[in-house]
Amino acid sequence: MVEINRRTLLGGALAGVAGSALLPSCASAAGGFNWQDFIGSSDLIWKKMPATWFEGPYLGNGFLGSGIYAEPGANAVRFNVQHSQVQDHRPEFGALFGLARLPIGYFTLEPVGAITAVDWRLDLWNAELTGTITTAAGSLRLRAFIHTERDLYAIDVQASEGERAFRWVFHPLKAISPRTDPKWNRPAPAGFTDNPPVQLTSAGDVQLAVQPLNAGGEHVTAWREVSRGTRRTLFASVAWSHPAKTAVRKAIGNVRCGSVEGLAVGHRLWWHDFYRRSFLSIPDKRLQAFYWIQLYKFASAARKEAPAIATCGPWLENTPWPNTWWNLNVQLEYWLIHGSNHVDFDAVTHSVDKYRDVLVEQVPAEYRHDSAGIPRTTDTVLNNGAGIGNSGYGVGIPGKDVPTPEVGNLTWTLHNVWLTYRHTMDDRVLRNVLFPLLRRAINYYFHFLAKGSDGKWHLPITFSPEYGVNAPDCNYDLALIRWGCQTLLESAKSLRVNDPLIPKWQDTLANLTPYPVDQNGYMIGAGVPFAKSHRHYSHLLQIYPLYEVTWEDPSKRRLIETSLNHWISFEGALQGYTFTGAASISAQMLRGDKADFYLGELMRRYIKPNTMYQESGPVIETPLSAVQSMYDMLCQSWGGVIRVFPAVPWPEISLDNFRTQGAFLLSASRQKGVTRWIKLRSEAGAPCVVRTDIKDPVVRDRSGRPKRFSVLPNGDLRIELRRGEEAVVHRSGDRPELEMGPVIGAPAPSWGLPG
Repeated sequence: MVEINRRTLLGGALAGVAGSALLPSCASAAGGFNWQDFIGSSDLIWKKMPATWFEGPYLGNGFLGSGIYAEPGANAVRFNVQHSQVQDHRPEFGALFGLARLPIGYFTLEPVGAITAVDWRLDLWNAELTGTITTAAGSLRLRAFIHTERDLYAIDVQASEGERAFRWVFHPLKAISPRTDPKWNRPAPAGFTDNPPVQLTSAGDVQLAVQPLNAGGEHVTAWREVSRGTRRTLFASVAWSHPAKTAVRKAIGNVRCGSVEGLAVGHRLWWHDFYRRSFLSIPDKRLQAFYWIQLYKFASAARKEAPAIATCGPWLENTPWPNTWWNLNVQLEYWLIHGSNHVDFDAVTHSVDKYRDVLVEQVPAEYRHDSAGIPRTTDTVLNNGAGIGNSGYGVGIPGKDVPTPEVGNLTWTLHNVWLTYRHTMDDRVLRNVLFPLLRRAINYYFHFLAKGSDGKWHLPITFSPEYGVNAPDCNYDLALIRWGCQTLLESAKSLRVNDPLIPKWQDTLANLTPYPVDQNGYMIGAGVPFAKSHRHYSHLLQIYPLYEVTWEDPSKRRLIETSLNHWISFEGALQGYTFTGAASISAQMLRGDKADFYLGELMRRYIKPNTMYQESGPVIETPLSAVQSMYDMLCQSWGGVIRVFPAVPWPEISLDNFRTQGAFLLSASRQKGVTRWIKLRSEAGAPCVVRTDIKDPVVRDRSGRPKRFSVLPNGDLRIELRRGEEAVVHRSGDRPELEMGPVIGAPAPSWGLPG
């Protein structure tokens, strides 16, 4: 199993090089600005009580999660307690019922007097919620955090004289799939029954809510309160076990812990290191704050060893989507790990590697000898269970209507794995994970491709995610087949593997039917035009994110522009990630102002006060994917070329330790509308080609000595850069100081409910 983490980077093939990438560059560290103040400028502020999950603060560590807001209909504040590993274990009822994530419960802080005001700050730098609750009887000073390396929730409250009798109450929730709520109109499968009621008990000073499950195992919430003078600290934890019942002991151990002050030291240091891994500053301070909040949100929702992020993240709320979605959500959730230099959070590569045997079991038995797939929805171990239709969405079989033949999701997921390989150039990812699984994913298609009378390979009906109509020669699948075969050929060459399927991959690339197109651009599939509002860009994957059809080919520009405009013109079903996709496609088209417009539409129309996002239920992928849209404006490195500031509307930009394909760390400064300097550090010695607007460029090393480079016919720079070396590019005659820090911009309102 491949482990992508800091230890791997420091001790593996990149030793001696990647270590410097784990800390800010010298310029960043000594750039004359205060990191705490800079990150603090993006803090969320509440001057009034949040009423819902999408208004309130949130805390998390990839496993344990909490959203904080007013308890409906009560004089109390709700502190949710949820956990990403807590799920049901009845595969016979499908992913959405029998394998669904399960609600756990919440605490209410119930003051003596009526709540009259709040003044809260989500301190991003320290990942803590701080502030006061003012009541008719006094005040409560609050400090809360979920420890980043322990399943432990600490809530410290200092009460004034009149509020010393405030109390904490735990409210267990029914351990049943949220999809059973009548509001979602999704009846449970026949025979589906409730889990047993929760058991409230204690062990010494520890209170316990023990939830047994029909399928065996349990999850346990434990809490204890420690008083010191006017301060009372609530420690809470959740533990899970299946099929054994061992969670009680673990949960009790978690809450028998040290002081808040002692626990906070390691917690804070972890977060400080996290933020310093890369740096970005732009003049649009509202968008800049949004960016840093998304990094906080992602690190609160994700860990490499944690389950791949479910639709809600660790903050499970009432939702028709109580599991993990693989036809867009997961892919978008993890794109930001590459540019932000946080590849060690890659749960996608970790999960498909660890549970590869489950991926084989998701395709029908007759194809398991050489194929694999991933369903639309799975539990934490990538299992869809036996359910179809309302209870789950299997991979399906091309050519058959039921179950829905949505067969490209594993291939698209493996594009994320490929991105991790390209951004690290770690051959272990390529050899041990990507190549064998992609080979199986493409093999599944090969069972159904058939030669037509035109001599081309054609695909029977499959499903373009979310459009709702099956179609032959679906563009979603054709794009993934092309990308998959090309990637397999390149991988075999890189790995020096003489695979017997090489002729098949070559023939498929040469003879696969062209993408179905009409006067409005790319269709859904053969005979199925794009003719209704559709939030998903599944029919446009060849443009983005696969870059199989690109703006750099002049013959494709009209088709790309027509397809984008036609897709975005149908207003009815558009949603937030429609606009992040449109922004990224616009960035490929080098239209920074248009990309910025689409991000602005996202902010104005869809992003909630705390930067969360909601459709029928809460979903997390769209705000996170907006970060990738920003990255696509700042730097694109597909096709072996590092394009610096290709589509930016901002005259001033500071970018530091941005990770690109080829395993380069990029730092760059844009001043007065032009690029002042670029610095690149190579971690793998990959070919280095740079596209920049710097006129009459010179290239030197960090000490000022000239480095060898050549100017290609199109103006790109090819720089001789071995592993561990740095190159600085700037205009001839200029000697810029390579300092990094915040750029100036007009103040913007804080996120949250600042007033």
